Amino acid sequence: MRALILAAGRGERMLPLTASTPKPLLQAGGKPLIAWHIEKLAALGIADIVVNTAHLAEQFPATLGDGSRWGVRLHWSFEGEVPLETGGGMLHALPLLGEGPFLLVNGDVWCDLDFGTLPRAPAGLAHLVMVDPPPEKARGDFALSADGLLHAGDERPLTYAGIGVYRPQLLHGWREVIGATAGALQAPPQFPLPPLLRAAMGRGAVTGQHHRGQWTDVGTPARLAALDARLREG
Repeated sequence: MRALILAAGRGERMLPLTASTPKPLLQAGGKPLIAWHIEKLAALGIADIVVNTAHLAEQFPATLGDGSRWGVRLHWSFEGEVPLETGGGMLHALPLLGEGPFLLVNGDVWCDLDFGTLPRAPAGLAHLVMVDPPPEKARGDFALSADGLLHAGDERPLTYAGIGVYRPQLLHGWREVIGATAGALQAPPQFPLPPLLRAAMGRGAVTGQHHRGQWTDVGTPARLAALDARLREG
């Protein structure tokens, strides 16, 4: 099994910190945010980790090296100066991820989830980790039914944590779902992932689990400072 860490975003809400440092390389608890993910993936036995990059991309290999300090191999999926969004970034990274299911983690979240609780392969096209919406978010993203299926209706009590297991087949036929948007027509294409997930949910092909532990979307300098303080306190 391989893993993909999404790390290409510009982190505009984190300015001025992200003017000189990519958000996943900002430190919390004495180490870069992305290092927390790499450690957990390595502990799970995942040896090959793909990191997609765009903004200040050269800083990632300079800071993280080749992954050998964690006993893994890091592979870089460079998207250019402009990020390809979540869907386009995943599509661009597929040649490095292979044909099997892969674990995906957003590089700008922190979570105490045990990655070992995730399935090695989703029952359908994707299996997502869901959390309770943070206070600053008015509503969640999806609903999780008793049978483990995720739904994208009007009731959205849970928020996607930015962690999941995906099959590459989720991206098959992406053009029909996304349509002829400006981003979809460029090369390489740029498009978001949620429309593909919602389409797959409509076919009953996305499962999920509700994580009730700690989770932080590190979207502002204040949230980063709070997370750093909490991790240093132990």
